[in-house]
Amino acid sequence: MRRRDQRGIALPSPVVLLSIVAVAMAVVAFIVTSGHGDDEKEITPAASTHSSAPASPTTSAPATPHKPKAKPKPKVVRSKVYVEVFNNTNIRGLAGQVAGKASTIGWNVVGADNWMGTVPATTVYYPPKLKAAGKKLALDLGIKRTHVAESDSMKGDRLTIVLTGPLS
Repeated sequence: MRRRDQRGIALPSPVVLLSIVAVAMAVVAFIVTSGHGDDEKEITPAASTHSSAPASPTTSAPATPHKPKAKPKPKVVRSKVYVEVFNNTNIRGLAGQVAGKASTIGWNVVGADNWMGTVPATTVYYPPKLKAAGKKLALDLGIKRTHVAESDSMKGDRLTIVLTGPLS
């Protein structure tokens, strides 16, 4: 008995063929429509559309291109930011005094205690997402140094003040 050889050519499905044609057309369209942009110009209106009186050429200001508006900085709401105050001095009750002052200003002080370790100067430590709040707290209390919280003992949802002396 003779065996028949089953070799042949398999044609791709119509979906594959249509996909290849669509990609080729998209590439051609992109190449044809992409220009260098030398002949493109921005069109700005000569007069304001909300004016009720027609503008005369002597009173209208020249049109200026619109600048994209900068994203507004998030407003710091003191009462929504947690603050911890630590005393790194021999002055008894210093953390409690500063905590009271911060609370009076409106900060949400959640703790005051002693700090074990070495800090170069009185500092407001902040997690990256609370940088603006950390700067504002430092300004409110007259603290000159702020720094990103790097210590494992500092929590990532609050500001931490470490005092190395009384505030001025």
